[in-house]
Amino acid sequence: MDTEYRALQQGSPSPWRTADGVSSWGPAQHQKRQRCQGSSSDQAGSSSSSSLQISEPEPQQNQEEDYYVEDDCDAYDEDDYDFDEAEFNLHLADKFDDLDLPPGVEANVPWLQKIPPKEVVKQPPISITADENANKYDKFKQFDTVQTFSDHHYAKNSHEEPTRAWSKRVQHDWKLLENDLPAYIYVRVAEDRMDLLRAAIIGPKGTPYHDGLFFFDVHIPSAYPSGPPLVYYHSGGLRINPNLYENGRVCLSLLGTWDGRGCEKWNPAQSTMLQVLVSIQALILNEKPYYNEPGYESFATTPNGQLLALKYNDDTFLYSCRTMLYSLRRPPEHFADLVAGHFRVHGHTILAACKHYMAGNDIGSVVPEEEEESASRSAPKAKPGVIRTIPLNRRYAGSFDTSLKVLYEDLLMEFNVKGADTRKFMIEKLKKDQPAGT
Repeated sequence: MDTEYRALQQGSPSPWRTADGVSSWGPAQHQKRQRCQGSSSDQAGSSSSSSLQISEPEPQQNQEEDYYVEDDCDAYDEDDYDFDEAEFNLHLADKFDDLDLPPGVEANVPWLQKIPPKEVVKQPPISITADENANKYDKFKQFDTVQTFSDHHYAKNSHEEPTRAWSKRVQHDWKLLENDLPAYIYVRVAEDRMDLLRAAIIGPKGTPYHDGLFFFDVHIPSAYPSGPPLVYYHSGGLRINPNLYENGRVCLSLLGTWDGRGCEKWNPAQSTMLQVLVSIQALILNEKPYYNEPGYESFATTPNGQLLALKYNDDTFLYSCRTMLYSLRRPPEHFADLVAGHFRVHGHTILAACKHYMAGNDIGSVVPEEEEESASRSAPKAKPGVIRTIPLNRRYAGSFDTSLKVLYEDLLMEFNVKGADTRKFMIEKLKKDQPAGT
């Protein structure tokens, strides 16, 4: 079984199958086979499960050259700004301390924590192509410039000739992004169109968005910073949050798209692009997004409200899995290396979480280690110190399990192509698909 799995991972046929499913024979066996072409054993040897044959990963886009805008007239001059990085970070954190968040909703962001070294995949390189893709992922910067965007949502928006003040402010924001991006946010800005920016945000742990990749296109209008930027979410037609619409609308008070009470408003003198991205990661992609809906926070202490919040998390995780497939199959421009590398590293964790949730555990709960997984499937566990008041059979008619099983199979094959550590799950699938009695 291990031999067959390694063959699948390497994108090559198994020792007893060729690429077209026909048995592989030595010289002696070929002679014997010619004498027995009509035998049933030969027919049996020629039938195989072509569905498990995995194609080689698609070539990824080349890494963009490192570049920073230089302009004799509009170049950013640090002397024009009396900028204290430590003071700015403290000021940004203070903005979130006084926000009146719904009960149970927390900001899941380590404040301006620099991203840790990318996790090392223990599995040895599968092929030269996979190894090259891993190197591209390791070298993928949190912040970088690109020439242009051809698929940007705001690419067709007219853009006036930038003024000196606008250019300086945009480059000032770029410098903040380059130096102070918190963990798990990646940004690309356009050389030819300084008004265009694209960001990828990784869903925080402990939420229904964990390990997902969510993409946002940003347009900086000519009136900036007098007014906020325009932000579009790549939804794929799915509404995964009350603040993220199917049409790409991002509902956030800082952007002027929501007029809630006690919320942070855009301040031309203090608000920045960095603050916008941190707000999306911390306040929108949170542990209990159901309560993001205006007025729903009043139900946070009621059993029915808690039940609805858990059900919303179930649906949200399903949408997050579909978003993963959408990104894998159609990665946004300049982020193909990040998409392939991210799911190569995190594919095993995502698949383990799928099985953990299908066993009845809450979305976002800690997935046990390998040796503890069998014990965890006996019954769902509440978080330490939390008294569960929600019935264990809260999922309706098994629709969640049925949908997640389909998504799990699709993710398994996609992650396998990208070179993720799917060994355990592929062996389980092979055993499950093996005919009884063989």
